[in-house]
Amino acid sequence: MMKTPPPFIVATCQQTRFHLVDVPASREIDIKDLNVTVTDSALNDRLKTRGKAKADGVEILSHTELRLKAGIHYGLVGRNGTGKSTVLRAIAEKLIPGIPWNMRISILQQSAVEAQSQTEELISCEEDSPNYLRTAKTALQLVVQSDTLRNDVLRECNALSKSFDDSENLTGPVQTMRRLQHERLQRQFFEVEKTARLKSGSRGLEARKALNTFEKKISESARLVNQAPDEIDNLAIQTETRTAVELLTELQSQVELMEAENIENKARTILIGLGFKKDLMDKPFASLSGGWRMRCLLASTLVQRADIIILDEPTNFLDLLGIIWLQRYLVNLRSTSSTTVLLVSHDRDFIDISCEQLIILQDQSLTYFSGNLSAYEEDRRAHTLQMTRMKESQDRQVDHMEKTIKDSIKIGKQNGDDNRLRMAKSRQKKLDERMGMQVSASGGRFKLSRDRTGFHNSLREDIVIPKSEKSAMIAFPVAPELRFPGSLLSFEQVGFQYMNNIKPIVRDANLALHLGDRVGVVGLNGSGKSTLTKLATGDLRPSCGTIGRHSRLKVGYYSQHAVEELQEISHRSATSTALSMLLGEANGALSEQEARGILGSLGLVGRTASDVPVGKLSGGQLVRLALAKILWSPPHLLVLDEVTTHLDFYTVVALASALTTYDGALLLVTHDRYLIRCVVEGECPEGAANDEANNEGTDDKSLGRRIVYELKDGKLMAMQSGVGEFEKSLEKKLKAL
Repeated sequence: MMKTPPPFIVATCQQTRFHLVDVPASREIDIKDLNVTVTDSALNDRLKTRGKAKADGVEILSHTELRLKAGIHYGLVGRNGTGKSTVLRAIAEKLIPGIPWNMRISILQQSAVEAQSQTEELISCEEDSPNYLRTAKTALQLVVQSDTLRNDVLRECNALSKSFDDSENLTGPVQTMRRLQHERLQRQFFEVEKTARLKSGSRGLEARKALNTFEKKISESARLVNQAPDEIDNLAIQTETRTAVELLTELQSQVELMEAENIENKARTILIGLGFKKDLMDKPFASLSGGWRMRCLLASTLVQRADIIILDEPTNFLDLLGIIWLQRYLVNLRSTSSTTVLLVSHDRDFIDISCEQLIILQDQSLTYFSGNLSAYEEDRRAHTLQMTRMKESQDRQVDHMEKTIKDSIKIGKQNGDDNRLRMAKSRQKKLDERMGMQVSASGGRFKLSRDRTGFHNSLREDIVIPKSEKSAMIAFPVAPELRFPGSLLSFEQVGFQYMNNIKPIVRDANLALHLGDRVGVVGLNGSGKSTLTKLATGDLRPSCGTIGRHSRLKVGYYSQHAVEELQEISHRSATSTALSMLLGEANGALSEQEARGILGSLGLVGRTASDVPVGKLSGGQLVRLALAKILWSPPHLLVLDEVTTHLDFYTVVALASALTTYDGALLLVTHDRYLIRCVVEGECPEGAANDEANNEGTDDKSLGRRIVYELKDGKLMAMQSGVGEFEKSLEKKLKAL
């Protein structure tokens, strides 16, 4: 299948006109008036010839500010589809003018296409290696060799050392040094060309002159590289040999510093923390499954000597043990290194523990908050309440003043009272000029000369009540009634073993589910959780024991591979939309209006449902479509296996709210601690997922049992203290590593 080219990102900012190539090394980013636009990749060549990078397309950021301080860990949050991954890619690829070209940035990308390109880049990172060696690399070798800075230094040092070993070839060191210097110039050319393309006016003229000079420098360097050995004179050999010796000495000192760190031990430590056993580290990377490859890419990102580490959904392929290890690693990195971390994650607890500050992407703008998600939501609720009360109070004051002005004008004209008319005019002036924000940004008294500088249409800012950041509501249908009572599903001493396995995956499992029950299942990757869900849905038959099902039972099953399955269907039928796919699933049982209602209840509304091809829907929208396919015929039992993987945390909150009020039974398999605490344990934080539930007056007594099980060594074990007990056991396990 033909690979779709990635979208073209156009970025402009205030620094564009003042950006210099030879800036001193910096570990911070401070960019003002930033604009980021995503266009079709077909416009790439046309944009390059425009000079100014202003293009038609989808605008991700508009006139905002990007600030990243050294050593600070940031969490980038925003709803699905707002462009978080695009912003991360623009930073990592230094597409934003103002990011120093010598700043080292490593990134873990989220999407399958980008991760595939990242994998290919790692596999072929050693250009001098034969093809068979590239494909035969083990996971450990791949992680060690992913340190691009170390690879470049070692490659240059080895090349120069080999050239000096051949004593008969006097021009060898000279030719090698020329080649290395030419490669460095080529890497620097990207920044020079970008600067010349984006500058304008007199500075643009100077930048283009500098580009012409640099191009001549590269041409001269290329001529020297291609110069035959017998054409190099003795004086050039002596002079450039001394320069090569100095360069080799510098490279060897860098290698000694790098060897002192022992990159292989660091790589082993990271891989062990992410769940790799010794035999798995020694397996060829190409033979690993997708989940283990993503862990390998994560280890490759963490092992690099980077000024900025960017992680886009790093927890997607980790179990809870890996998540806790990663958050501990990042917390330790914060205290031992000045590396900046910028991450995106749907895991609320992971962001709370790992990040010191938040960057909120909303309405094409970036805002900053010092604290974690819980503190941000509390602060936002308080700010919204304050602005609402201020607005209501001022509206009452305005109504009163307008009434008194009207009465004063009426009485003044009737009685010829000039004082009344002057008073009305004075109040009208106050109404026109002084209504709006009554306090400064810091909360103190408003001062016009300090708080409203510049040119504006009014003397005061309007009182703006912050928009709700909640995702589109998710509503689940009511579970159908049963004609006679009884358990929906029961396991009695159930065991299961695959034909090729010596050890059973599930053994002696006992479980009962009734309407209203909330059962959560946690465990490490490979412990058999998905096998348990397939036994519950009837996709697998037990090797021993019995599974009883209610004769009227309807099961809705969300597989952890549901999104990938929808993407495969979209490849086969490029024109399929969410609406057409749901109508096809219902096979005539639903009218178009009913199908739209179901999709709308899950947040897929209007043209998004009927016109946008499934292949162009975001991960969160695909999750909603997968839920619609199992909810159009309301089930008694919902079995959800890793349903939060592609969701932003706003949608996770909406999903938790919907599951809290769902009156059917629920079997939930997830690594998301927040979701389990909200839905299964009923411990939603105030103002979060259960706001809507409280408004609807759902009675907890109508719900059944709430219990969390751990699946370990094939056995289901009840966790009396819930998911917190499981977390503590994993903390002890990590200390023993």
